[in-house]
Amino acid sequence: MLFNSLQFAIFLPIVFFLYWFFTNKNLQFQNILLLVSSYFFYACWDWRFLFLLVFSTILDYYTGIKMSESSSTRLRKFWFWLSICVNLGFLGIFKYYNFFATSFAESLARLGYHVNPWTFKILLPVGISFYTFHGLSYVIDIYKNRIHPERNFVDYSVFVSFFPLLVAGPIERATHLLPQIKQKRSFNYEKAVDGLRQILWGLFKKIVIADQCAAYANMVFNNSADYNGSTHVLGAIFFAFQIYCDFSGYSDIALGTARLFGMELLRNFAFPYFSRDIAEFWRRWHISLSTWFKDYLYIPLGGSKGGVWMRVRNTFIIFIVSGFWHGANWTFLIWGFLNALYIMPSILLKTNRNNLEIVALGRLVPSLRELISIAITFSLTVFAWIFFRAANFMAAIKYISKIISPSLFSTPELGGRTLGLILILFIFIIIEWIGREKEFAIAGLGLSWPRLAKWPAYYAVILSIIYFSGAEQQFIYFQF
Repeated sequence: MLFNSLQFAIFLPIVFFLYWFFTNKNLQFQNILLLVSSYFFYACWDWRFLFLLVFSTILDYYTGIKMSESSSTRLRKFWFWLSICVNLGFLGIFKYYNFFATSFAESLARLGYHVNPWTFKILLPVGISFYTFHGLSYVIDIYKNRIHPERNFVDYSVFVSFFPLLVAGPIERATHLLPQIKQKRSFNYEKAVDGLRQILWGLFKKIVIADQCAAYANMVFNNSADYNGSTHVLGAIFFAFQIYCDFSGYSDIALGTARLFGMELLRNFAFPYFSRDIAEFWRRWHISLSTWFKDYLYIPLGGSKGGVWMRVRNTFIIFIVSGFWHGANWTFLIWGFLNALYIMPSILLKTNRNNLEIVALGRLVPSLRELISIAITFSLTVFAWIFFRAANFMAAIKYISKIISPSLFSTPELGGRTLGLILILFIFIIIEWIGREKEFAIAGLGLSWPRLAKWPAYYAVILSIIYFSGAEQQFIYFQF
């Protein structure tokens, strides 16, 4: 069930109505409704994988309690590692086994040994990377004595499988979401309206920006040999906006939907393309994943407390692991490696905390220095996205070779409709820039305007969504 589908447009109002008009007097009934609704939402993808989600939930719930009750450190470690190994084992089998099997066979073939690896012909369970990380953070926090285990199975299950975040995040923490699940919630009109506004903006980013950019980006990346260098540059830029608006659009819909039910999810994006360096970009892009790796991998490895070698080592580890988390392909590892290289100067010079505030805070126009910094950071990011998007390493190299060829100075070959998309992107960037100090771009749109000005603005957004709606397009991060 896609957020941008008719099914979800029917599903959400029904759950909302039952939640506030039939179960609002009893918190436990509300949570049972959320759990049943979340399982139904997930089963709409493939009901068979629902058993995997339930098993993972039971495993982490049970091991969390057993760790708390263990009378010895040895037994506590047993339950901890049981949960870690089983969770990562499932993730490894479904997501990475075929990659390692085929890579091993290819390596042997280069040495003259030819084998036929045994691979699984199975689908990747949607959202497995996200709900696995929910469970891992919960188990690790209990093991580190940061939290106590949750005894109410329904409440814990809602934490793992709450339908707005189940498929593509944000990756929640038990310390943040579980207390909200356990406390009584009252309907807040202003919060609900703000949630609807964020859902609207998320749909705009997905349907009007991401899906339209996807058509052009796919055309160039899938037929690279047919286009000149300037078209390849344009295709890479279109993909950069596609992946940003696709994923941040999903996050906006998820956060807005959660607000309808009286809950706040972790913010996942903070206008990353207005970043002045790569360190700032990673503080603003997929925030829940970046902070997850920082708290559960980077800091346990020693963080930046050691010498230069430790800082370099730990930085490369988290970026390469982050790349591998996105998918079983060498292109994702190279993407992670590139970002580690990009951020290395600021790590070594200890300037990675220089740009903590949003750019041009309190000003409408950035300085020339800020503008140049944004342009350089965006260009580096777009270049790295080429490896993220390419089907394989050689396809990425061929794509880049076209960019650095003399045809770079030719006119782009995508046709007249490209100008219309560029105009839409220009308007989108202006809206995002004006709203960059808010949680999402239109959070403050029209709040102080007269009604005759406010409602036409919202109708324009709604009509543009309707106009560009076509076949339902899956969100990019569903594959991760």
